[in-house]
Amino acid sequence: MAAVARSVLAAGRVGCGRRGRGLPAAAAPYCTVAPQRERRQPPADMRSYMWSRYKEAKRVTKELVPSIMSNMLNPDAIFSNNEMSLSDIEIYGFDYDYTLVFYSKHLHTLIFNAARDLLINEHRYPAEIRKYDYDPNFAIRGLHYDVHRALLMKIDAFHYIQLGTVYRGLSVVPDEEVIAMYDGSHVPLEQMSDFYGKSSQGNTMKQFMDIFSLPEMTLLSCVNEYFLKNNIDYEPVHLYKDVKDSIRDVHIKGIMYRAIEADIEKYICYAEQTRAVLAKLADHGKKMFLITNSPSSFVDKGMRFIVGKDWRDLFDVVIVQADKPNFFNDKRRPFRKVNERGVLLWDKIHKLQKGQIYKQGNLYEFLKLTGWRGSKVLYFGDHIYSDLADLTLKHGWRTGAIIPELRSEIKIMNTEKYIQTMTWLQTLTGLLEHMQVHRDPDSQMILEEWKKERKEMREVNRNFFNAQFGSLFRTDENPTYFLRRLSRFADIYMASLSCLLNYEPDYTFYPRRTPLQHELPGWSDQLCTEF
Repeated sequence: MAAVARSVLAAGRVGCGRRGRGLPAAAAPYCTVAPQRERRQPPADMRSYMWSRYKEAKRVTKELVPSIMSNMLNPDAIFSNNEMSLSDIEIYGFDYDYTLVFYSKHLHTLIFNAARDLLINEHRYPAEIRKYDYDPNFAIRGLHYDVHRALLMKIDAFHYIQLGTVYRGLSVVPDEEVIAMYDGSHVPLEQMSDFYGKSSQGNTMKQFMDIFSLPEMTLLSCVNEYFLKNNIDYEPVHLYKDVKDSIRDVHIKGIMYRAIEADIEKYICYAEQTRAVLAKLADHGKKMFLITNSPSSFVDKGMRFIVGKDWRDLFDVVIVQADKPNFFNDKRRPFRKVNERGVLLWDKIHKLQKGQIYKQGNLYEFLKLTGWRGSKVLYFGDHIYSDLADLTLKHGWRTGAIIPELRSEIKIMNTEKYIQTMTWLQTLTGLLEHMQVHRDPDSQMILEEWKKERKEMREVNRNFFNAQFGSLFRTDENPTYFLRRLSRFADIYMASLSCLLNYEPDYTFYPRRTPLQHELPGWSDQLCTEF
């Protein structure tokens, strides 16, 4: 898109700037030279002059779309936040859920329905909430929930709420009301979620980072909607806790596990080529381990389905019910061996043996028993906090994030309609930035029209991804809070493990160098042309 911007700006003389392909760099300026007042006499007819620049910019932008479409993004690529060579990696570690195994759309409906029924049967919520069904298109991962105000929202990397994405129940909250509640759109640090995204110790925001949290967000919104529509007075904090406990019980009471084991073909997707990935790594002499919070029998049945009955032969260490992220921080819990019947043994563990399954334990004991330390270890998981944060910050492991939503978002970004919209939106922004120096009434009136068009186009752009909240990775301009954490805690990220099949075992991932705001590209001076 940088080349596109150059061509547009040079041909239309509408401003200057740099934007990345598809997903622009965070808050990058469209013009890196400070605006100046005109040095020549402005045109006599400013209205005609402004609109002629607008039409020329639009013409050039339209002509450039085919060339942009010839450089599509690969949805099966691996993207790098930090330089990393696979030749340095000797040991590969994996989470289980949404890393080694992917689930069908039926699973979230199962979780939603089961938690909803628990609310009714065990927490005495009105039976009428049973009329609400799970909507897979309502929420996206990474959203924040204000526990005290019962508001679901999208927040950017700088703690600013994206207006138009704040929901009370199933209805959007007007921007004016949001600004009044928060004295603007910024959420102070002390109100944000804690390190693991939780609302604790005075934090009023909860961030939903887990893929399993999508049904939870939807259920919260549906019950809020019911109470609001029926004018029922309720305490939002109690509602949040009851929904959280119900979702938790679907897991710990075994409701989800039993349902999946009973109809494994319905709930587990076989197409992610997990066995091919593991076999490739084994063929190149890599050691592998599994650390998951899921129980032993559940993991065994799932792995038999997607990998084969000999799946344990591929792993040097298998740890279940690890209780991450506590596994990475609590030094007190010892490992326990699980026998073939799922019975916990009382033997003291002096060595983690291949072919055995272990429960609980902690990372410090794991490091002591295996000696697998530092940057020779690469661990993959889907939860940025529970799976990756501690490993990269405290232990120096390399980390890979599995982001299933990435594939669908890239496919959207490769469509002609999206490219047309984004190219013109960026050009229009550059036009606004450069032409704002004209202060006469006609020019200011036209600028207001362009601002209105830009606002409307931003809404169109959001709807490409999700009608309520837009892209997982970006607000209107800035990266989302989710992407900020992804960039910090993941060396690489990809849609699924199958992406590894596209790379040789000695491949080096190089992050794209993105110019900082003060790093002026050499061509920028030439493009910033005064009007």
